[in-house]
Amino acid sequence: MAETPPLEAPHLGEPYLLTPGPLTTSLATKEAMLRDWGSWDDDFRGMTAEVRTRLLVLLGDGKDDFDCVPMQGSGTFAVEAMLASFLPKDGKALVLANGAYGKRTVQTLEYLGRDHIVLDKGDYLPPRGEEVAQILANDPAITHVIAIHCETSSGILNPVQEISEATYAAGRKLLIDSMSAFGAIELKPSEIRYEALVSSANKCIEGVPGFGFVIARKSELEAAKGRSHSLSLDVHAQWAHMNKTGQWRFTPPTHVVAAFLVALRAHEVEGGVAGRGARYARNRDVMVEGMRGLGFETLLKDRWLSPIIVTFFCPADESFVFDRFYSLMKDKGFIIYPGKLTIVDSFRVGCIGQMDEHVMRKVVDAAAASLKEMGVTDATPPAIALEERAKLAA
Repeated sequence: MAETPPLEAPHLGEPYLLTPGPLTTSLATKEAMLRDWGSWDDDFRGMTAEVRTRLLVLLGDGKDDFDCVPMQGSGTFAVEAMLASFLPKDGKALVLANGAYGKRTVQTLEYLGRDHIVLDKGDYLPPRGEEVAQILANDPAITHVIAIHCETSSGILNPVQEISEATYAAGRKLLIDSMSAFGAIELKPSEIRYEALVSSANKCIEGVPGFGFVIARKSELEAAKGRSHSLSLDVHAQWAHMNKTGQWRFTPPTHVVAAFLVALRAHEVEGGVAGRGARYARNRDVMVEGMRGLGFETLLKDRWLSPIIVTFFCPADESFVFDRFYSLMKDKGFIIYPGKLTIVDSFRVGCIGQMDEHVMRKVVDAAAASLKEMGVTDATPPAIALEERAKLAA
């Protein structure tokens, strides 16, 4: 494969963020935040309208049935807004959990007082369509299924298509937390049916933190009136107000919106979802090949590896101490992520943000140098780690 010219390095020399967001952003995106905007001004209203339109374009065929509602706050704010607005108070949810964000959905529903059950697959095993179908057949009270598109606890890309097929075959509705995947992994409503998805500015579009967005069927938005427990997190109210006035109901993160618009335009230039996803997949492939060459093992087999973030087992070598490895990697210009597995020690390396295959080769070189400095001669994980991975293959 022919290599593309390297992306510009961080302008201030700061470390690359090898995390699933916040992430390394372009200089142009940062520079967009140098200007102030009036939240009621026509220019800013035009920016909001363009953001909404551009996000809908990313859906592809079937987008005309949907609308986009930006919501102030972190991604978790937007997830809570989606759940409270689209899950009726007398509804019941089936939450598909295989990591921290499925568990956070459960916690959110507990706060909301919404009835729910959980298919808990542990740290990383994927929820499968046949499991969903069986649970829905056994419990006719379930009205909605809630799935995590990419669970960044492990880096697994969950099989949302088969989950969707099982959900709608049973006459239920699907809500998708696509926080860390939207913009890099296709989620076309013409191919995968769902009622709403939620994502955030500081993920695969490569903006900065400050708001999330809900993309939902217009029919669901209309039905959501009066459901929300919260004034500020009411998706229907935000949608109705934006459509009527072009304005956010409460003070918007103006600088963040300006930066996000620049990032969205760059996303289009790169080739949209397909182009962005291809760069991230190349980042993953180059980095994983290099890390495996050093002796590291991935938690997931290739089939389940997302192009968002990859989990590696920590070496069994007693000289390996993650905190020391983290510090050495940071000294070399790379901030990695601690693991979230409960059974074995691990760490994660993100593939998203303003990074390319040239950067990922430097990541591998930094890892090799760090191991040498620690006196680690073998990056092979403990036997229990490979036993855990064997469960996934089974």
